[in-house]
Amino acid sequence: MQMSDTREIKAAPSDVWAAILNPDVLKECIPGCTEVTGNREEGFEATVTQKVGPVKATFKGAVTLSDITEGEAVTISGEGKGGPAGFAKGGAVVRLEPIPEGTRLSYEVEANVGGKLAQLGSRIIDGFAKKMADEFFNRFQQAVEGPAEPEPAVPDAAEATDDETKKKGWFKRLIS
Repeated sequence: MQMSDTREIKAAPSDVWAAILNPDVLKECIPGCTEVTGNREEGFEATVTQKVGPVKATFKGAVTLSDITEGEAVTISGEGKGGPAGFAKGGAVVRLEPIPEGTRLSYEVEANVGGKLAQLGSRIIDGFAKKMADEFFNRFQQAVEGPAEPEPAVPDAAEATDDETKKKGWFKRLIS
């Protein structure tokens, strides 16, 4: 299964780069993730519990980073084993590009599954994988730039400052 997409994130490329390599951000953004440990140099280990159709499993897996072009691109490869449910493995090439509004993040994902998961059929697996990727990048975008909120009609200077603080995502507040 292969998919690709882009996101425009209202944050500097350096902030987006720092977030994508931060295990705390990854833990918050990966749906069903209960633990992420490790570091950029040695790779990460994660525990994720997911239900795909009638199959629910806890996957323990390893994630490695390669082909790193500092601040611009990284290849993320991983493999998780879910016991009798099977396994999932794949990778993503993530690229960051500065744009006037912040950063354009683009990704290309390739994934494979085996075991009971593979028996569910490609339609269910492909739909689930797309949902997981969308949910991850929605959470990631919120962590970096904050939740999307409607802007007030005419804020005064004091309200604008308070609104800006409230709009920042938790990662953005952490590094500001």
